[in-house]
Amino acid sequence: MALPEEYLADGERIILSFHPHWKRLVLPFLALIVVVAVVVTAFILIPGDYEYAVFARGTVAVVAFVALVLWTLIPYLRWVTTSYTLTSHRFAISTGVLNKSEDDIPLAKVSSVSSDQRLMERILGCGTLRVESASEKGDIEYRDIPHIQRVRHELFRLVDDAADGTIDGD
Repeated sequence: MALPEEYLADGERIILSFHPHWKRLVLPFLALIVVVAVVVTAFILIPGDYEYAVFARGTVAVVAFVALVLWTLIPYLRWVTTSYTLTSHRFAISTGVLNKSEDDIPLAKVSSVSSDQRLMERILGCGTLRVESASEKGDIEYRDIPHIQRVRHELFRLVDDAADGTIDGD
């Protein structure tokens, strides 16, 4: 999940490393339950003496497999392959299942850090982190950041240290 040690610069250390909030997995989990319930119901309702019962059950199984891959497996893989790593020098974002995309925002280029939380996000302890940097991407939003206040606090502290020219010393 975190950056491998060989990708860290001299003196750089990992402060926080995390995936998006688990709430991204709620709908895929519900889809899993619904698909399994539909498959069980279909298998029960297809009569055993029906001449095409094997084909009907096979069709149900294939459709269920495709639905599970699309609605459950792919969202899970997207969640597990998305990681955020805050180091003493940068904020690194890695995404991608088959193709990998990595963004590094040097803390020295971050000009502001803010967060937004809707009511349900406050209850769940997550939110949207907005990082404004002096890079070509400018204002970047990261949704479903867990422990948003802690992340925002640490990021702000590290940005402040980078602006002062000090190195994070715990």
